[in-house]
Amino acid sequence: MVHHVKIIATAAMGLESVVANEVKGLGYDAEVENGKVRFRAPVSAISRCNLWLRSADRVRLLVGEFTVKTFDELFEQTKALPWEDFISEDGQFPVSGKSVKSILHSVPDCQAIVKKAIAERLKLKYGLATKMPETGALYKVEVALHKDTAQLTIDTSGTGLHKRGYRVGQGEAPLKETMAAALVLLTNWKPDDTLIDPFCGSGTIPIEAALIGQNIAPGFNREFASENWGFIKGSVWEQAFEEAEDLANYDQQLDIIGTDIDHKMVKIAMDNATEAGLGDLIQWKQMQVKDLFIRKQNGYIIGNPPYGERIGDHKTIAAMYKDLGNIMKDHPSWSVYILTAFQDFEKHYGQKATKKRKLFNGFIRTDYYQYFGKRQRGEI
Repeated sequence: MVHHVKIIATAAMGLESVVANEVKGLGYDAEVENGKVRFRAPVSAISRCNLWLRSADRVRLLVGEFTVKTFDELFEQTKALPWEDFISEDGQFPVSGKSVKSILHSVPDCQAIVKKAIAERLKLKYGLATKMPETGALYKVEVALHKDTAQLTIDTSGTGLHKRGYRVGQGEAPLKETMAAALVLLTNWKPDDTLIDPFCGSGTIPIEAALIGQNIAPGFNREFASENWGFIKGSVWEQAFEEAEDLANYDQQLDIIGTDIDHKMVKIAMDNATEAGLGDLIQWKQMQVKDLFIRKQNGYIIGNPPYGERIGDHKTIAAMYKDLGNIMKDHPSWSVYILTAFQDFEKHYGQKATKKRKLFNGFIRTDYYQYFGKRQRGEI
């Protein structure tokens, strides 16, 4: 019986510390590495991390890690790992691979060797003379070679964790749900504060904020590969879903507003919010940034505006940033957080950021400009 496992939660570059904070929040000690967070935890952590991690890309089970310089070593050391602890007798175990700066640079060869080694080990342990049936649950194995270290993992998530199950429509350059959640988690926003996204697109930032605000597990409405794994008792998944149901705070009032210049995107955002079960919790409006009207104090703007990559967009976008800067000058109690790849953002916005954080939105290098408001006591 497996009681504890080693887990790797993968993360977009720049979000490792956000994922680590989330892992710690679930009660596990985490170590941060490039593009990942690693920790040891009870088997139940597989279910809980898949359900709750908002900013991680996926949750991988680490089966083994070793130094390797020849294909023979790769075969023998892979075969020496306890695959039968995880993969059932009828389990499907396709192998994918990647190799960076490693002597063993042929990925297809590495995949074939790992596949053969696992099959040999399982046949031995299950007493099978013929080949493995591979008709049951899916265990996607990855062999990742970096320099001369091989890391063998099984993907517990299935589709990436950004697939929350609520997206019925999107625009041309949708923000990943995991990134949107991280943008909110990187602020001091609390569910009682007003939050406005003036460039809401398909609504991802307001929707992720609402899920955070009501403490709804982001994976609550989807399935995961490891739900069908034999070594994780069904009751473990049941308990994880029950915990998520118990911890959700559906009574929490929210003041979240999403606006966009494109009425088609506003309609898509509304549909996505409905699909997420958030109904009328978020207010959606079609409007230009220059018409933004702010009523309360101590609010938050969190947005991922267009970057102006298309020719001819530059002037329009510069003007939009200027409009936002002019409006926010009159609201010093508000905090403003903008993710953009637009050079000279601060110049057009009219103010230097309190703090800047480098993040990758997909493959685009962006900066997260953070302006901390001076909180006021009492409402106007």
